[in-house]
Amino acid sequence: MQKGFDPVYSGSSRALILGTWPSPRSFAMGFYYGHRQNRFWPLLAALGGCAVPGTIPERRALILEHGLALWDTIEQCTITGSSDASIRDVSARDIAWLLREAPIEAVFCNGAKAYEIYMKYQYPQTGLAAVRLPSTSPANAAFSFEKLKACWQPVGAYMKR
Repeated sequence: MQKGFDPVYSGSSRALILGTWPSPRSFAMGFYYGHRQNRFWPLLAALGGCAVPGTIPERRALILEHGLALWDTIEQCTITGSSDASIRDVSARDIAWLLREAPIEAVFCNGAKAYEIYMKYQYPQTGLAAVRLPSTSPANAAFSFEKLKACWQPVGAYMKR
């Protein structure tokens, strides 16, 4: 079993975005949402009114400078490729710990599986309801970039400008 990434947050993070588990491309890159076709980084850049970050330091800066936090719901699991449907043997993260460290006011889940894991394992400890957002994965072809942007507007409301 592989271990996921550490959280990205600061003392001014007001909104937490949660995924499920890093893809093989993300692990190869060493940071969240590493697949070049994933729309996560272009979407956050559009919501924040800034350039799309290309490097890991730029991506980390986008999260921190806009008052966000980023993490995954799963600490460890067994998974085939990057298919959320294949996830099993879940060891959930201690999200409550992060909520004690940062002034998080809202939790947003990137996709149905992240939401399912959060509601099953983390919500009972945090008591902070999450908002289920459509996945930014290229596999979510039903959502155009503009449709994703419209659905993700609540995240934009928390972003510092």
